[in-house]
Amino acid sequence: MEKKMSKREDSKRDSRQEEGNELAKKLVAVNRVTKVVKGGRTMRFAALVVVGDEKGSVGFGAGKAAEVPEAIEKATQLAKRKMVKIPMDGTTIPHEAKGYFGKGYVLLMPAEAGTGVIAGGAVRAVLEVAGVKDIRTKAIGSRNPANCIKATLDGLRKLRTVEQVAAVRGKTVAEIKG
Repeated sequence: MEKKMSKREDSKRDSRQEEGNELAKKLVAVNRVTKVVKGGRTMRFAALVVVGDEKGSVGFGAGKAAEVPEAIEKATQLAKRKMVKIPMDGTTIPHEAKGYFGKGYVLLMPAEAGTGVIAGGAVRAVLEVAGVKDIRTKAIGSRNPANCIKATLDGLRKLRTVEQVAAVRGKTVAEIKG
């Protein structure tokens, strides 16, 4: 007898498709886009996808095509090419950071182990595929999914480890931690 999955488990299974190189993929948004031409309207689909290895690497892509699966595949390929490595401090981030894009910004704050991912929508998707387990966030200004993803990635790129800061300042890690 087959066990009936809850709606949440089923959506999690669909959104996290494991691939050959162990990348987690999350579909953030799909929009139907209409272009008016001389012969009428042409319908296309735009997809936003985030891809990560759940170990500190994450990428974002947007693709557009006549069919939804094609748009998702284009976005996924672009996201894989644009992956960036983010520094992590255990299961959280090393320090507070603000990421900006357009009129919106995302505030990223480290949290103690066991807190979980306190984030909404697009910001949550980015952090989950990146492998961040404990973090608090707040999206301020624009709530557009594309802008939130870009602002989150901007904030994650600004993160530095204690070792990186010590190297830049020419000090030891013990002096920095003080």
